[in-house]
Amino acid sequence: MKVEYIDMETWPRKEHFRHFYKMEYPMFSVSLNLDITKFLPFVKERRLSFYYAMGFAVTRAANEIPEFRCRIRGGRVVLHDKVHPSFTDLDRDSDLFKCVGVDLTEDICSFSEKASRASAAQKTFMDPAQEERDDVLYLTCVPWFSFTQVTHPIALDRNDSIPRIAWGKYFKDGEKTLLPFSIQANHALMDGVHAGRYVQRLQRDLDRC
Repeated sequence: MKVEYIDMETWPRKEHFRHFYKMEYPMFSVSLNLDITKFLPFVKERRLSFYYAMGFAVTRAANEIPEFRCRIRGGRVVLHDKVHPSFTDLDRDSDLFKCVGVDLTEDICSFSEKASRASAAQKTFMDPAQEERDDVLYLTCVPWFSFTQVTHPIALDRNDSIPRIAWGKYFKDGEKTLLPFSIQANHALMDGVHAGRYVQRLQRDLDRC
């Protein structure tokens, strides 16, 4: 895990950071529909888990946007060279979920296999080693229904700066297949323009399948 400490005095975002860092709840969230018309058959043809394949796609796109790799540590900002997915996965025997962390690989197929093995091997709610990391994205999915908005539980801690990303049940809209999608992030580190760049990058990747 390589990090770079941001020089707050020369950082162009320093005034925005200081403004939002004062707030008890500096989070913002956006919800939208992604077009997975091309991505879904790509996943099915390779017999991949849609959940793990989507986890790969959203994490790979996030690594292309520096603001998604920034974290706050005790009032200072660090920039990770790479972030990885930490995702919820359901135990179908108990209807309880667990939080599974997997390092991102370069290939969607190898990542899906790696995520599946890691989830099957983990028997606890959360791996303590993963709980200490901040070079992650928190990912979750509610495949039983579509949504128009999502909020996530967080501690009222200004240093809580790990983005939360969620998606729901995909649905048909004419010739398109759409996926409800949500981003929740710390406003001290990013704005809507950065979330927009992320969505554009992710959509481009989904369309290229």
